[in-house]
Amino acid sequence: MSEVKLKRGEPIEKALRRLKKKLDKEGTLKELRNRRHFEKPSEKKRHHRRHSFA
Repeated sequence: MSEVKLKRGEPIEKALRRLKKKLDKEGTLKELRNRRHFEKPSEKKRHHRRHSFA
């Protein structure tokens, strides 16, 4: 689990921004969105083919 510690006198908004950047870099939010609903293996293949750049 990712965490960001508040520095002394740091506004919460800035710490939230750092947390969002960290989650984005790790791919945590993207994975969470993908796992929100069950996707059948055939749907996964179709989705992967549709969004691949090859």
